[in-house]
Amino acid sequence: MIIKLIQPKMIMRPMDTRLKTRMAPSLALLTIANMIHKEHTVIIENENIEDINFDEAVDIVGITVTVDVFPRAIEISKIYQSKGIPVVAGGIHITAFPEQAKTYFDIVAVGLAEKTWPDIIRDFQNGKLKKIYRCNGEIKGSEIVSPGYHLIDTKKYLYCNIISTSRGCPFRCDFCYNSCEAYKTLYINRDIEDVIKDIKTIGKRHVMFIDDNFIGNPKWTLEFVRAIRPMGLKWNAAVSANIVDMPDLLDEMAISGCESLFIGFESLNEKAIKNVHKSQNNIRKYETLVKEIHKRGIMINASFVFGLDDDDITTFKTTLDWIVKNKIETVTSHILTPYPGTKVYDEYAKNGRIIDFDFSKYNTANVVFKPKNMTPEELYNGYIWIYRQIYSTKNIFKRMPKAHKQRVPYFLFNFLYRKFGKATEKLCELITYERVGSIAEKLSYLV
Repeated sequence: MIIKLIQPKMIMRPMDTRLKTRMAPSLALLTIANMIHKEHTVIIENENIEDINFDEAVDIVGITVTVDVFPRAIEISKIYQSKGIPVVAGGIHITAFPEQAKTYFDIVAVGLAEKTWPDIIRDFQNGKLKKIYRCNGEIKGSEIVSPGYHLIDTKKYLYCNIISTSRGCPFRCDFCYNSCEAYKTLYINRDIEDVIKDIKTIGKRHVMFIDDNFIGNPKWTLEFVRAIRPMGLKWNAAVSANIVDMPDLLDEMAISGCESLFIGFESLNEKAIKNVHKSQNNIRKYETLVKEIHKRGIMINASFVFGLDDDDITTFKTTLDWIVKNKIETVTSHILTPYPGTKVYDEYAKNGRIIDFDFSKYNTANVVFKPKNMTPEELYNGYIWIYRQIYSTKNIFKRMPKAHKQRVPYFLFNFLYRKFGKATEKLCELITYERVGSIAEKLSYLV
């Protein structure tokens, strides 16, 4: 059987370049591919990199769907359906908001691929396909399938050294997909031995752990970082702000090779944080958190969400001043986006606050709802302004890390990825994305 797996073309934000689309391959598609490639022919196509070949012979198509590519996924589905080829839709948006998806796709896969795709393949072969497949029951860490790293065309990506150690998150912030019904009880760590096996398969000393929350189970994380300490890795991960209360774990992470941490600060307004039930964040401890991380020579990638109900036009300047004062190395900014299926979406839809239902605009760079204390134009303009200010030459130098070992990766990211990303993009076209990523790793981490 020939199975095609597709990643639709993403909608780039104003500050993005093609570096964003070439950052890393889809672990979701690689996981499905690894489950089935021994018995079937698997074709993976990333539309961010290459055009979809609609003419080659395939038996069934699978599409991974985030909310912003939902309209494009529908277009792709229609083309294959017109050829009599069934289309499976899965991914985070489909799992969070499955009812609408049933209208456009032949099969809807809700939840983890490990618990849906084996049934889909079996039923397809037996001519008994159902409309919807759900991940019923709990999954064990040992049941999580490793991605098919050997199937990656590494020349197409900056980094292929990406690994997940868990599924889900223990917290249920209102604006996050983890507040959806399907994700409410999902948090599971993989077996440590399996993760280490993936690290060895990749064969790189620099690793990016791309979990929703690397410290969702601090006891597991402590055991894991102690296990990888002898491997001499340089690694990055995403953690929640309550790591401020885990100094011993931070010590062990630093010793085992942690170089930077992505943290969802989201807002400097205590009331705004409470209103979206982000209980793991204590704003009064933010500066202590930054100091504790920097003290250990670790960089911070801080995430902020603008447009929460307690934000007004002064929020942008206040946030910028805090970022510069605390020398936050990199910042990821978002306009609050009511993802379908989340508590925020349900609340805003009920109260008539959603003003645009074009899901292609749901990429955290557009205002699709009525803000409470500013106009949509003020929110959008503030979002663009703070990005430009953070990555101005003046503020890049003002935010320069005190730790000398972090200055090379800091300047590489701030100048070559953010400020002059289009020039770096052209360099990648000349010598391949893989080579540019490899050079950046060697310069940054001496690996």
